[in-house]
This record gives sequence, C-alpha cells and structure tokens, in this order.
Amino acid sequence: MMTNEIIAAIDAEIQKLQQVKALLNSSGDHSGAARTRAAPFKKRNVSPEARARMAAAQTARWAKIKKATK
Repeated sequence: MMTNEIIAAIDAEIQKLQQVKALLNSSGDHSGAARTRAAPFKKRNVSPEARARMAAAQTARWAKIKKATK
C-alpha cells in the first residue's frame, strides 16, 4: 500500500511539472524577460596619450620583473 501512495505522489508531481513547463513554453508570455538580450558592451575609446601612459607603465612592469629574475 505504501508503494501505491508513493507512485501517486510522483504522478501528481509530474502533472504539476508538466503544467509549469507548458506555462513557460507558452507563446503568450508578455514579460519578455527571458527573450530580451543584454545590450552589448560599449567600446571604450582611449586617447593616444592614455595609450602611451599604459604602454610605459607596462614596460616598467616588465623591466621590474626582468630585473628581479637576474
């Protein structure tokens, strides 16, 4: 008798899950939350002066590492 109750509970849970699946798959979903795509990241424009500063800083980091290995 205990097995029949377990099977009945499982069948009831399956029925609930099928209803939820049908709701999620329905085309009448007007929220749009699942269908919208995130906006792509904006490309950042870096000035030539900033690029030169970044390059100089990276060169200094490389030199520091190279000096430490000697």
